[in-house]
Amino acid sequence: MNILDKITTHKRTEVASRKELYPTKLLEKSIYFETPVVSLRKYLLREDKSGIIAEFKRHSPSKGDIHPYAKVEEVSIGYMQAGASALSILTDEKFFKGKNADLTEARKYNFCPILRKDFVVDEYQIIEAKSIGADAVLLIAECLDKQEVARLAKFAKSLGLEVLMEVHSMRQLDKITSDLDVVGVNNRNLETFEVSINTSLELFDAIPKEFVRISESGISNVENILTLKAAGYQGFLIGEHFMRDAEPHKCAQKFIREINAAVPATLAAKL
Repeated sequence: MNILDKITTHKRTEVASRKELYPTKLLEKSIYFETPVVSLRKYLLREDKSGIIAEFKRHSPSKGDIHPYAKVEEVSIGYMQAGASALSILTDEKFFKGKNADLTEARKYNFCPILRKDFVVDEYQIIEAKSIGADAVLLIAECLDKQEVARLAKFAKSLGLEVLMEVHSMRQLDKITSDLDVVGVNNRNLETFEVSINTSLELFDAIPKEFVRISESGISNVENILTLKAAGYQGFLIGEHFMRDAEPHKCAQKFIREINAAVPATLAAKL
């Protein structure tokens, strides 16, 4: 059993417990149920933004503590001021030391798309995502069969949420459904935990063009971004590279400035 299997097994038990503690009708009373979402898809395509989904992540089951005492308000505001296109907030508590309140706090201080980064296995979690202020939810193809992806994506769209489906390999692309907005390629091998952007490069052409395509994990330098942009990727989810810095938002600011400086130079070199 790999770590993803362990997480999803626990998640099903956790969801059953949360359903008893916080019934759906209670979640639906949240002020965020009446608030229109901010489009992740549109922000990723904005030319005045970097295409970066900047992630708030305290801990990793494979790497241990990353930045356990980081402040959501400071980091999330700083990310957006740095030019990030969107935020990703880890809300899983057991394996990533996140919490739903982190996302709600980020929502309080930012008008931007916020992705709830969690392990969705049940419609209840999508209602929960809406109730805490998320604009988009993540569906991990490795955790779900084709019918589950289709059902959960359709349900998310019925609540007005956008959907990012994450794949790790070519065989998972057959789970793509029309209710997705973004398809992300995770560069991490779930068996070895090694990361390589070659995974994104190999899968790009197989992802239908109607979806915004993003690359996730293992992106740590401007050269990675330039290579992925040249392949056609429109978004880049970066968390650990920023969060390992003492001041994640300042690391993001420096990184995005370097991208902005490098992209014009790259274009000029092609002329």
